[in-house]
Amino acid sequence: MSDPAPPVSLLVFGGGWLGQAAAREALRRGGRAAATSRDADTRTTLKAEGIEPVDPADEAALAAAVGQASAILVTAPPEGAGCPGLKALIPAITASGAWPDWIGYVSSTAVFGDRAGGWAFEDDVLNAATLEGARRVRAERDWLDAGRGMGLTVQLFRLPALYGPGRSPLDKLRDGTARMVRKPGQVFNRIHVDDAVSGLFASMARPHPGAAYTLCDDEPSPAHVIVEGAAQRLGLPLPPEVDLDDPSVSDAMRRFYRDSKRLSNARAKAELGWRPKYPGWREGLEAMIADAA
Repeated sequence: MSDPAPPVSLLVFGGGWLGQAAAREALRRGGRAAATSRDADTRTTLKAEGIEPVDPADEAALAAAVGQASAILVTAPPEGAGCPGLKALIPAITASGAWPDWIGYVSSTAVFGDRAGGWAFEDDVLNAATLEGARRVRAERDWLDAGRGMGLTVQLFRLPALYGPGRSPLDKLRDGTARMVRKPGQVFNRIHVDDAVSGLFASMARPHPGAAYTLCDDEPSPAHVIVEGAAQRLGLPLPPEVDLDDPSVSDAMRRFYRDSKRLSNARAKAELGWRPKYPGWREGLEAMIADAA
């Protein structure tokens, strides 16, 4: 992650996998980091890593964290009533009297819906095909409206499937949980967690209020091709091949296979000067194999 960015005081609303990776990167760059979590054990883990834990239900603590933040990253997924980050952070910003320099909302490429294998670009009409995608569309709109109404520098980041150490086809093949689904014509992008984080920090260095960016790799590929390649690289047998309606296929995976599209990251490259360290799935998997050696 070599994108230039000054040290930031980062508050992450949603201290999950991506949020924690972003917080650790803020610390690595010489800044400070805080992250919210409703779970007490997670807050203990955050503190052990040097990340200030914040209970989002504690309004005073959240307002104090907002007051110290130069950048706010929202990774918490939307709920039926909207984005929980928006509902908590806007009052906290008002209460703290401190306006952050940058707010990033992490959305999903599910907002594009199905493109039947065609390309999707940030300015395309959104056509979410799932409830989760529709909630993302609403959250994006609400954050942009809040940004315009309050003079906040809000940017959107649409991410496809994330992978990285501990969460990849390599791990599923090794523990025997991998399954292979072949769906003719299905294609999609993905992004290594490190590349997602570097894209976020590239935006902090070059903010564009109201902009939306697709952060993804350069190589849209069918899912079964990646599983086959990972198995061959590890010298392991191919996992069981199943249909989408097989009980071993999760609901999340079924939703994932509803869409087929190729994603463009050209805007992020042009406006943010960002380049993925792992432009394709092979580079990403090779790096994880090398790290595990």
